[in-house]
Amino acid sequence: MPQYNPPLRDMQFVMHEVLNVVDELKTLPAHAEIDADTINAVLEEGGKFASQVVFPLNISGDAEGCTLDKSTHEVTAPKGFKEAYQQYVEGGWPALSCDPEYGGQGLPHVVNQSFYEMLNSANQAWTMYPGLSHGAYEALHAHGTPEQKKLYLPKLVSGVWTGTMCLTEPHCGTDLGLLRTKAEPQADGTYKLSGQKIFISAGEHDLAENIVHLVLARLPDAPAGSKGISLFVVPKFKVKADGSLGERNAIYCGGLEHKMGIHGNATAQMILDGAEGSLVGEPNKGLAAMFVMMNAARLGVGMQSLGLTEVAYQNAVAYAKDRIQMRALSGPKAADKPADPIIVHPDVRKMLLTARAYAEGARAVAMWTTLQLDKELATDDEDVRKDCADLVALLTPIIKAFFTDNGWIATSHCLQVFGGHGYIKEWGMEQYVRDARINMIYEGTNTIQSLDLLGRKVLGDNGAKLKKFGKLVQAFVEEEGVNEDMQEFVNPLADLGEKVTKLTMEIGMKAMGNADEVGAAAVDYLRVCGHLVFAYFWARMAKVALAKQGSGDPFYTAKLATARFYFAKLLPETASLIRTARAGLKPLMEMDEALF
Repeated sequence: MPQYNPPLRDMQFVMHEVLNVVDELKTLPAHAEIDADTINAVLEEGGKFASQVVFPLNISGDAEGCTLDKSTHEVTAPKGFKEAYQQYVEGGWPALSCDPEYGGQGLPHVVNQSFYEMLNSANQAWTMYPGLSHGAYEALHAHGTPEQKKLYLPKLVSGVWTGTMCLTEPHCGTDLGLLRTKAEPQADGTYKLSGQKIFISAGEHDLAENIVHLVLARLPDAPAGSKGISLFVVPKFKVKADGSLGERNAIYCGGLEHKMGIHGNATAQMILDGAEGSLVGEPNKGLAAMFVMMNAARLGVGMQSLGLTEVAYQNAVAYAKDRIQMRALSGPKAADKPADPIIVHPDVRKMLLTARAYAEGARAVAMWTTLQLDKELATDDEDVRKDCADLVALLTPIIKAFFTDNGWIATSHCLQVFGGHGYIKEWGMEQYVRDARINMIYEGTNTIQSLDLLGRKVLGDNGAKLKKFGKLVQAFVEEEGVNEDMQEFVNPLADLGEKVTKLTMEIGMKAMGNADEVGAAAVDYLRVCGHLVFAYFWARMAKVALAKQGSGDPFYTAKLATARFYFAKLLPETASLIRTARAGLKPLMEMDEALF
């Protein structure tokens, strides 16, 4: 059976020793009273909830899946899910980082994201139920009318109601400009929505008394394409003016998808048959409002793969220390046993260290990015707000795509450590691989994220956002350039920074002649940028570990060893990626379609 231990020591290291989050947060009026003890206590309790309440339901939830009663359109989640959710609500966990005006606790988002990492390690399928609610909260908090906020936000904050986002349809996938769901205005100011939505995570379930659907649809006079999309809030049960529940709304589950993974989460086909809804934001401006939720979801998906990477690594390490197979090539390492533990073999170590480096690197990147989000939302300084918003926008597609690509690599490696046992259900490893695979697809495929990064976030503003991150890298390189002990980290970081600048200019010049050059280079480009970001934070972590290695704490010794592994074995991937990105469009397009 799998095991999971919340990585509290590493979380505290990143927060307090590398990022100094308390000092950063104390400059913000909303978080002036925050302290390290509070953060640590919240995460310790959150780790207990994740490991003791949610984690034990992971394998059983995957085996049982969700059940649809076709006569009532009601969905039952796996055994234990509802009870765990009630404990989650009773513990006040949904309110952690929400606005106190609506019953939230007002804690920083960086604390909430760390809690969610642990929940995702414990049980990604379960975590998607409350996770999507937070995105719905963010969208309504940013764009809802005062009446909508009053009706819906306290219930979402408390967790009494959950939320979803109903975007795509059978014929349109990511191209939401093609959606057909209609919204007909009514005399009382409401709208009647008709259409079909697919792939709606947590679209129907029995965990909460109501589900708040945020639905994209078209008004009768809407222009074609994405410029004609509006956003509506459509509850499962209609909500009366006093906040109590009314009659069942005409939105229901028509079927559940039979999936490769995340079996414990209800991925629903939702039918709207004249469902009553209210407009969120301005007519035909729905996509902008929905992007608040989508961007939150993209960060959340990155955290899903970070969580899976961490738990897969933990189990693979435990197995590698216990499983004996063959002798080390250099001679027996466990002479008292008939064979050596497989952790002595170099390639097993490479697989384990790959997962560890990707987990610990992602944790640092995620915490720093979420800290910038906290500053963006809470600062009174407009320049700081703009800089933080730009950095979050730049890193969001990297977190979504780079983290999830790495999660797929890492969970596959960790399964491989188990050999044939990894392929067997009872060990739990094959579930992590299956669950990790969806993260590369939904909330915009990783190719979409790559196009967003290169086309919109980098070339779209002539590299302004990228330069802001580049200045952070440059400042660190200049500061540590005279430190001899840091050369093994600083030199490759500086070298990659220069190469990213040159590659960006080269692709930009090509794209001026043919925009398809962006599509040809984007995926490789994002991965190069992902490594640049990871290298920066691994160098920062190495700096702290170097300064503290004399303490005798083995934590710092392990951190340095992992940093050296990352720079020696993973970062060099960028050389081949830069080469393939530069190969451009021609090798992809010169073959006639008829020859495929």
